[in-house]
Amino acid sequence: MFKLLKTIAKAGESTTKYPFAPLEVGDAFRGKPEFEPEQCIACAACMRACPANALIMETNEQTGIRRWQLSLARCIYCGRCEEVCPTGALKLSAEFELAVTNKADLYQEAEFSLSHCLACDQAFAPKKAVQYSLDLLIQDGLGESQVEQWTKLLNTCPECRRKQNMLEGEGILQGHMLTQEFTDERN
Repeated sequence: MFKLLKTIAKAGESTTKYPFAPLEVGDAFRGKPEFEPEQCIACAACMRACPANALIMETNEQTGIRRWQLSLARCIYCGRCEEVCPTGALKLSAEFELAVTNKADLYQEAEFSLSHCLACDQAFAPKKAVQYSLDLLIQDGLGESQVEQWTKLLNTCPECRRKQNMLEGEGILQGHMLTQEFTDERN
């Protein structure tokens, strides 16, 4: 018996004192997603990547607001949202104690304002996403003369851009005619 107690004493503690002392987790532990709305551009990449549909993005064009919501009750802590976020607004933390008494505490929300089209005044994209795109172009070496042109282009909705391209695109018909002539010559 004494030999057994001596072996146990050498082995040390076999259990943790978890509820009474903090539990140390590893570096690769995936816990509660932490969201920083200041960094988010509301691009919806996280929502598309979430296999559990824990992330929801709703766009209200009448009010010009895009609402982002995370349900911790649905989250499976897979880390896909963190992988696809272009700005690092979502990161998985080491926090794992998520028990709450109020179900509303399991939701995180943020609201983002939408840009309005310069041509038709229709809300179409988050302002932060449009500015992020412009900042990337400037960082990539966009010239001063092109900044105004790109700002106007990025602040125009896709439908109005399509209409403008059809109206201004003289080369469209010419290109069609050239293709037709080339086809006729081959036959």
